[in-house]
Amino acid sequence: MAAAAPGPATEAGGSAVTRLRERLAPLADLNGLLGLLQYDQETTMPEAGAAGRGEQMATVSGLVHEGMAAPEVHELLEEAAHEELVADDAALLRVVRREAEKATRVPAGLVKELALAASAGQDAWARARADDDFAAFLPFLERNVELRSQYAACFDVAEPYDALLDDFEPGMLTEEVRSAFAPLRAEMPALVAAAAERSPGRLSGTFTADGQRRAVEHILHRVGFDDRSWRLGVSAHPFSVAPGHGDTRITTRFTEDSLESVLSSLHEFGHGLYEAQVDPALARSPLGHGVSMAVHESQSRLWEIFVGMNAGFWRGAWPGFVDALGGPPDGLGPEGFVAALASVEPSLIRVQADPVSYPLHILLRFDLEQALFSEDLAASDLPGAWRDGMRSLLGIEVPDDRRGVLQDMHWSFGAFGYFPTYALGTLLAAQLWELARAALPELDAQLEAGELAPLRDWLGETVHRHGRRMEPRELIRAATGGELDAGPYLAYARARATGTLPQ
Repeated sequence: MAAAAPGPATEAGGSAVTRLRERLAPLADLNGLLGLLQYDQETTMPEAGAAGRGEQMATVSGLVHEGMAAPEVHELLEEAAHEELVADDAALLRVVRREAEKATRVPAGLVKELALAASAGQDAWARARADDDFAAFLPFLERNVELRSQYAACFDVAEPYDALLDDFEPGMLTEEVRSAFAPLRAEMPALVAAAAERSPGRLSGTFTADGQRRAVEHILHRVGFDDRSWRLGVSAHPFSVAPGHGDTRITTRFTEDSLESVLSSLHEFGHGLYEAQVDPALARSPLGHGVSMAVHESQSRLWEIFVGMNAGFWRGAWPGFVDALGGPPDGLGPEGFVAALASVEPSLIRVQADPVSYPLHILLRFDLEQALFSEDLAASDLPGAWRDGMRSLLGIEVPDDRRGVLQDMHWSFGAFGYFPTYALGTLLAAQLWELARAALPELDAQLEAGELAPLRDWLGETVHRHGRRMEPRELIRAATGGELDAGPYLAYARARATGTLPQ
């Protein structure tokens, strides 16, 4: 006897899609709690709380995994497939089907081990970086690599790195990233080397943490930071989280020998704005977040590079910025300040890199991650491979591991596959900036006047509001009218490197 067709939405409990939404809402809440736990761990948690926090995060991660892998989710997906779908229903089923399938493939015990290793690794990394002690971090790194290798083995992929990349850039394959990076690999090392000979030099001097904080807050409020729904914290590595609708948290760090905090804060603002401008109707659902990390990084890089290194923006912000900082940095005016911020000069630290040499930092990490998971490189050999790569791609020597292999926190919590999205996002940011300038003819004047609402609104309409309604490729096509294209970024990089970029 054939199974009965699903009943109408008027039956007890409503339609299958409605019941699926209700079942998934608590999982969204738990993911928000994970964000809160991470934010607290990185900003205010006492050092001795690391082990307990690891257990808490493992517990919550396990509950999310268990909820998504539950047979009831698969049953509701099957039932909903026979219903008449409206509005965002089809997108919800697509995203949930993908996530449920992935969750089903990964054992619950492995999920817990990954969360424990991530929490322990972050704590170990912070201490190892401060002490310039890679050996102390190595066991934690090796554990993360081991567990992520086990995770990748849960999936039918051509190469292990495909599974890791897919967590951050759904549907993209490693070979596609190699192709996207090929023009950068071919042109950027020589372009950076030639530009460095004409470099005006980076900022120097001492900038107090208190002054930087006041200056950063001035800039953030100018671009749209709202104290009612945003928070700014301090952490060893800048990041952002959005635990729930109306709650956006970003961090920065203050080092008194640089003004890295200014651009890193704009970078994290871009991430936060994306989450804050997702359609509120998608809150507490799998659709209610950014569609991929490359698209997310396009938003952070757009604010960091194309707003944060815009001379007009700084002309308008300059009086308040200088007053907050306690004086003009290096005695410069806004144009000189931008020239120093964007000076093309190979640097050790990725987050301090100029917008032209920056992708070379990502190429290095991409190469090393592939080598780790193809077992062509042992974790213990990373410091030497890092030095070789920096020498080859950027032509500089790495003096210590603190400014080398230990500088970024991503590997400490197992985020292998994330780094490529920084460069992919930079390419997309350049495409979107071209379109924004065409769509907003008064943009230059608005940046100088501190009228950032038109840009925020344009980004909200073009990218942010959609959440995960579309696949990443589909969103990029809808936003740009084409595919991801390195052309606009390369044109910008050549103009910046040769000093021909209009100010």
